[in-house]
Amino acid sequence: MSQITADEQSMHRKDDVPPGAPVPAPVKDRRTRTARRSTLLIRGAQLALVVVWLGAWDLTARYQWITPILAKSPKQSWDYFVAAVKNGELWSNGQATMLAVVIAWVVASSVGVVAGITLGLLPTFERILAPFLDAANAMPRIALAPFFIVAFGIGTEAKVALASTLVFFIVLSASRAGVRSADSEWLRLSAVLGAKKHHLFWKVMLPVATPAIIASLRLGLIYALLGVVGSELIAAENGLGQLIAKYSSLFQLEAVYAILILLAVIAVALNQVMGSIERRLLRWQPPADH
Repeated sequence: MSQITADEQSMHRKDDVPPGAPVPAPVKDRRTRTARRSTLLIRGAQLALVVVWLGAWDLTARYQWITPILAKSPKQSWDYFVAAVKNGELWSNGQATMLAVVIAWVVASSVGVVAGITLGLLPTFERILAPFLDAANAMPRIALAPFFIVAFGIGTEAKVALASTLVFFIVLSASRAGVRSADSEWLRLSAVLGAKKHHLFWKVMLPVATPAIIASLRLGLIYALLGVVGSELIAAENGLGQLIAKYSSLFQLEAVYAILILLAVIAVALNQVMGSIERRLLRWQPPADH
């Protein structure tokens, strides 16, 4: 009995690895197996939720539990999706939407990071502009869509302009807050040790702000998609949002459902890609405790 207790205590001691110390191979393997098991359970639960949702959707359409015009089955939506892929409708319009999303995200993110860092480094300037930035950010962006359409037409430019207004303020706020979150004690200590202002920025402020900036870029990509689709719903030459507006006016709700699901899949894929990039770029951070 005492031998078993000693073995258990030895096992517990192996798991108690100090931070920064090399992780023994048995402990690392055990943690890897646990992580894989947890991932499989999560994926299984997610798959079960999708199956339940599809079943509820099919039953709702089959027994007409809602208005018949709205009660389109998953099979009807799938039939439209297959036909639209074959005739190229989804491909061409999806390309138009994603092109505008990428342009808006790159342009607005670049400007937002630079502006946010600048405001974070110049607090007096930031206090002067803060009321105006807050007022501009409070404006409903969809109300600006007619202005952008008149100014830029119904091409890609109007979609990019509307989406950029969403992404810019998200990245701006996160970049400004990230720079200002640098510990004042670190800054004072670095200055005492002889660090110049550009050293403080590159070695202290920017590393501290990086997680917030990358998180805002991840969120901004999703909002870029929302902004582009919102603009397309109002007026556009092409795009997935324009397809939704077209089929909604024709009461072909099976097509609308299929496009909405496609947009949801695109959003999940974009979020997963950005999450993977975020983990790689921030692998120097200590793992979060769960």
